[in-house]
Amino acid sequence: MEKEALRNLFKKYHEGTCTEEEKALLEAWYLEYNEHELDISPQKINAIGNRIWRELPGNHHSFLRIGLKLAAAAVLLGFLISVCLKFIHISIEKKQASYTHEILPGSDNAILTLANGKKINLNNAVNGQLAIQSGTQILKTSGGQIIYKITDAISTGNATNTINTPNGGQWQVILPDGTKAWLNAASSLAYPTTFTGQQNRTVQLSGEAYFEVAKDKFHPFIVKTRKEEVTVLGTHFNINSYADEPSVKTTLAEGHVKVSLPSGQTKFLLPGQQADLKNNQLSVSVANIEEALAWKNGYFRFNDENIQSIMRKLSRWYNIEVQYDGNIPTDGMNGKISRFKNISQVLKALEATKTVHFKVEGRRVTVMK
Repeated sequence: MEKEALRNLFKKYHEGTCTEEEKALLEAWYLEYNEHELDISPQKINAIGNRIWRELPGNHHSFLRIGLKLAAAAVLLGFLISVCLKFIHISIEKKQASYTHEILPGSDNAILTLANGKKINLNNAVNGQLAIQSGTQILKTSGGQIIYKITDAISTGNATNTINTPNGGQWQVILPDGTKAWLNAASSLAYPTTFTGQQNRTVQLSGEAYFEVAKDKFHPFIVKTRKEEVTVLGTHFNINSYADEPSVKTTLAEGHVKVSLPSGQTKFLLPGQQADLKNNQLSVSVANIEEALAWKNGYFRFNDENIQSIMRKLSRWYNIEVQYDGNIPTDGMNGKISRFKNISQVLKALEATKTVHFKVEGRRVTVMK
């Protein structure tokens, strides 16, 4: 009786007639088996088998009776679960068919353009000194940072360097004053090779960057973007100023900043606040710090975010082309996943919401309802 009932349940899974709860549990246990390198010892089989039936709705003790001996249960479940694994494996393989051409995540990758126009591929450059400009030594560390080290105390000049990260790239730079900057994908940061003799420490940003500004109350640090200026003395903050985003967002993690527009509008931020520039209007609200800094901390964080906004982030990090097929839902999605997963894992997580589906062809990802 028990053996036949178990056979029927696995047969239901193979035929696609399981309830969602039965299906989810069986697939979860399959994945657990996979993680444990198919540990099919009698003890493991019996333990997992009992957990399956204990949690399946409406099946409490109906299939495995207390009177079953451990050895018999192990043999029975071993046989049936092996059949189940085969069916589930085939099912999962079919689901993964759309992702046969895997797209890897981004990595440390950037181009440094010196004042004389010379371009250096930082990913391929050897560690150590890259150049000397305006009395400043430019070094690449073994940790993948670019550091500017003053070698001449009286050096002055207006030589400008620029770091550009492509789609699928990121980089970290320590500026001549000790300020640390993390650049997200598809971003650009231009800065002088020395701030000596300058009233302000001014840099130009396109894209997204997180700054930890070295304190200097006599020389304000100014970040200029395409639409605004952010002025600080010493603080930690993030600026998202991509041209394809509907707004420019400045998020303050520590210290104080002033956000100014050419029109004269000015807002002062306190820690935990975010300035949002949209349609030439500047507003301040409570920030979701975890969401704003997720990219810098190595993951995606979606907080009631629509699929178009999510796909813009994925397109920059995975260097993909995105297109849409049919009416795309505008529902907000929530979730958190590592930026260092292959794109198939991110897309599967989004598909699990049953809101959207994807088709991957080369580096083109089509979004469908």
